[in-house]
Amino acid sequence: MSNNTKEKVLTILKDHKIGTLATIRGGKPYSRFMMFFNEDLVLYTATNKHTHKVEDIEENPYVHILLGYEGQGWNDSYVEIQAKANVEDRQELKEKFWNEHLREWISGPDDPNYVLLQLTPEHILYFEKAGSEPEEL
Repeated sequence: MSNNTKEKVLTILKDHKIGTLATIRGGKPYSRFMMFFNEDLVLYTATNKHTHKVEDIEENPYVHILLGYEGQGWNDSYVEIQAKANVEDRQELKEKFWNEHLREWISGPDDPNYVLLQLTPEHILYFEKAGSEPEEL
């Protein structure tokens, strides 16, 4: 693993909090925009435990994440991440990753329906820009 590539990936994770999360539903991909947080290369995203994405992950824990591209042109760097997801409900993590932007869906860090999806990468590709050769991490 190249430290340089890891640093580039961590910069994307730090600077870009909104991306897409794709799960498998009925054997087909289903994507939605999510807000992501991270601890090193492990990503977390908040959700209500009664959502379809939680059901999707219980049936098939493998997900795909896109982060970084801002649509400013074809020169934005981005990452593609294949990860294994699990539902995480430890209170200390829920408090750590609580964000007021989540209030539209979750009442607060103590909401009994608030869970995190922990997304542990299995394969990461970093792209300097669209069409560039990916750097694998």
